[in-house]
Amino acid sequence: MSADFLPMSSASAFLPSENTNNFSQPLFFNEMRQTSLSAWADELERKSQTILENANHGDFLKWLEAFKAFPKEKNSQIDLNREAITVGSPLALEDSQARCNALKKLNPWRKGPFNYFGIHIDTEWRSHLKWDRVVMAIQPLAGRTVLDLGCGNGYYLWRMAGEGVGFALGVDPSLLFLVQFQVFQNSIQNARVGLLPLGMEDLPESVSGFDTVFSMGLLYHRRDPLVHLKQLFNFLCPGGELVLETLVIEGGRGDVLKPGERYAKMRNVWAIPSCAALGDWLEQVGFKKIRCVDVTTTTPNEQRKTEWMEYESLEDFLDPSAPSKTVEGYPAPKRAIFIAEK
Repeated sequence: MSADFLPMSSASAFLPSENTNNFSQPLFFNEMRQTSLSAWADELERKSQTILENANHGDFLKWLEAFKAFPKEKNSQIDLNREAITVGSPLALEDSQARCNALKKLNPWRKGPFNYFGIHIDTEWRSHLKWDRVVMAIQPLAGRTVLDLGCGNGYYLWRMAGEGVGFALGVDPSLLFLVQFQVFQNSIQNARVGLLPLGMEDLPESVSGFDTVFSMGLLYHRRDPLVHLKQLFNFLCPGGELVLETLVIEGGRGDVLKPGERYAKMRNVWAIPSCAALGDWLEQVGFKKIRCVDVTTTTPNEQRKTEWMEYESLEDFLDPSAPSKTVEGYPAPKRAIFIAEK
């Protein structure tokens, strides 16, 4: 956004037509029209624009004001293949402090890390650890059309770009995550990678044609996990690959934990299956070549509180006297990665 643009009384007023390109991503939709997703491009663009024009989140104006500090100018110093998504070289001290202050106005930063012109954003999740576990097990992403559901601020989208993805669509309803993504898109300017402020329910039921679909950290938040898995199946083209990462418990076939009001202080955790039960679910909805490629207990080495995410994190979710359990007495978080094909 231009520096001389003044905030007004509503988020929709703050987004006049000359400024919406910062978030509506017209070049991305033009790229989409050249892919197998062309039939859905107009609808997705319309839905995204409607959400932006009617945004009423109480902090949206604050985030937009902070966003003014980040110029839209392609930078030649970009690294998408290391643990921190990196753009630019270090700034002079005064400029660096101003940018750092603006970045912190976009707290909390949950997925990452990132490095913005020499400013290290030490996010809650050291997401490169999960990415390393995923990328070694999946089909190469070069040239593929990919959907990342619940993509957060787009960290994994940038890692996909580093792998040479053909086209990557990320969806997440959080407007904060959209702004965080666009901070880096301003400098990277990759029209083949985009994040839309949509939920999974905003995608057309008939949308398909993805070579790879990522669903990481979503399954346990779905009231009916089988319905979710069937939707993932339908998004894929024949022969396409699902990358599913989710909480699991120890146990055999049929073992599923259904927590009470909260699990690790999270609301809306409906069902946490054993690996055997999850394999059965995937087979039931039609997936083939199902395999569990990793099971990892989450530790504070991977998820923790930082100056960029100062709210509660993993250590606050565990019983201090018995860290193998959550504060509610359930098994502590353990996550599995499944790969399956349509």
